[in-house]
Amino acid sequence: MVDDKEKNMKCLTFFLMLPETVKNRSKKGSKKANSSNGSGGGGGSSGGGGGGSKLPPVCYEIITLKTKKKKKMAADIFPRKKPASSSSTTVQQHHQHNLCNNNLIPAPNWQGLYPTIRERNAVMFNNDLMADVHFVVGPPGGTQRLPGHKYVLAVGSSVFHAMFYGELAEDKDEIRIPDVEPAAFLAMLKYIYCDEIDLAADTVLATLYAAKKYIVPHLARACVNFLETSLSAKNACVLLSQSCLFEEPDLTQRCWEVIDAQAELALKSEGFCDIDFQTLESILRRETLNAKEIVVFEAALNWAEVECQRQDLALSIENKRKVLGKALYLIRIPTMALDDFANGAAQSGVLTLNETNDIFLWYTASKKPELQFVSKARKGLVPQRCHRFQSCAYRSNQWRYRGRCDSIQFAVDKRVFIAGFGLYGSSCGSAEYSAKIELKRQGVVLGQNLSKYFSDGSSNTFPVWFEYPVQIEPDTFYTASVVLDGNELSYFGQEGMTEVQCGKVTVQFQCSSDSTNGTGVQGGQIPELIFYA
Repeated sequence: MVDDKEKNMKCLTFFLMLPETVKNRSKKGSKKANSSNGSGGGGGSSGGGGGGSKLPPVCYEIITLKTKKKKKMAADIFPRKKPASSSSTTVQQHHQHNLCNNNLIPAPNWQGLYPTIRERNAVMFNNDLMADVHFVVGPPGGTQRLPGHKYVLAVGSSVFHAMFYGELAEDKDEIRIPDVEPAAFLAMLKYIYCDEIDLAADTVLATLYAAKKYIVPHLARACVNFLETSLSAKNACVLLSQSCLFEEPDLTQRCWEVIDAQAELALKSEGFCDIDFQTLESILRRETLNAKEIVVFEAALNWAEVECQRQDLALSIENKRKVLGKALYLIRIPTMALDDFANGAAQSGVLTLNETNDIFLWYTASKKPELQFVSKARKGLVPQRCHRFQSCAYRSNQWRYRGRCDSIQFAVDKRVFIAGFGLYGSSCGSAEYSAKIELKRQGVVLGQNLSKYFSDGSSNTFPVWFEYPVQIEPDTFYTASVVLDGNELSYFGQEGMTEVQCGKVTVQFQCSSDSTNGTGVQGGQIPELIFYA
């Protein structure tokens, strides 16, 4: 018997059994608990301690596991930027494979290949294995059938929890979702299963819609952050429309900042024609729109042309005016330059003959007629100036140019829009200068312009503007350069500062290797940055 007992002892490896006192307590529980314990521990009743069991008594050792007081969260254990290990590489391969193939069959004992629940869950992403629900995602003609696991989905979304386990839950094997794009739904599933955020510019809006619909707030916030970092004048109007739809006030505010500062670029973008009528009205009402009114007028006509196509209307002047409706009167035509009105709006055909005559009288007559159009000019934006020198000077060997480049590097702590530079002029009376200004980031030209300015002989600075304001991101150094041609006897700055506080914006300066004419932090040219914030 001893040999048999030792033999049986060796066969029982890593077997865990509850103490008798705990089992007795559990018997006093509810029927539901007893049923659960019975189904989950059936093997224990047949293999140990039962009245009919013929196995010899076995000694069990209770092992106490020591844990630290502070538990580590998943984000601490699995940082996103952690170098890929062999197991994580394998998981990433599963992710990539599952994006295209949802019939992946894991190897036998695949659970043993992955040490964490996060990695094992990731294997289930877009995998038919153990799937208890399927989704038919996308509009008719572009659907994709995707597998899901109710428990995982319910843990990741309160909407899925209500759908599968709520009071009104329906036991359906297949759920149709025609209003979500398959790529966006997959991106949401990848976040729920793998705790990974994988966004792309062409699907981020659709992913945001999916995240909002299924109440996945962290993914929604990641989508908004992605949109904010990729925001530009080209997509600002479309994102403004979408941000209002998704009720994202922070993104809406960022869109307005871009549209105000780079209004002409935004109005000329293709995306402007894709906005809805309500967004069009809000832009045309905007008091701080930094654009010429003729540009606003032309942008509205371009939008009207595309809107006619959307409504299957003939491209006629009458239909353009029809789709614009009352929004036409939000364009401040009386504030246009007379040449812009005479050569543009007056000859567009959109205005009636009476409207055209009344606006001409508005320009020329002392007794001005009443107009339906807004006649007060927009306020636009007030530019701010960051002056980096504490004093300026001139001497007998004043600053000389000779076609060389004066350059300085700068960085800001908040997003701004550089509109131009303030430059010194001649110290020997009035003079005209030709200035080629340029703005670069890591060698890439972001903006440049060639223009002339007139200096009156004072030590004041004179503005030179870019064609369009240039968006500047925070915490990145940019290079401002200018090549001047004109009177060589010029003022120059002294006692330069490495850091300047300008309103709510902090600007840092450092020397540039592009500077070949002596300008640096302590002295030289480019005394001012002109920007919108």
